Amino acid sequence: MTGLSTILIVVGLFLLGGMYSFQKQGLPRGVIVLLGIGSFMCLLAGVLRLDVWS
Repeated sequence: MTGLSTILIVVGLFLLGGMYSFQKQGLPRGVIVLLGIGSFMCLLAGVLRLDVWS
């Protein structure tokens, strides 16, 4: 299952980068918060699914 973990971590980092980009553009704070929550959830799920942690 390391492939799924890798995908989740990459998607989380992608969303984190989008959050940073949207903050630089001055988009509404609600969009930035939702992206932050989504990236945190993807990163957490990816790390928890790694075989090293289980």
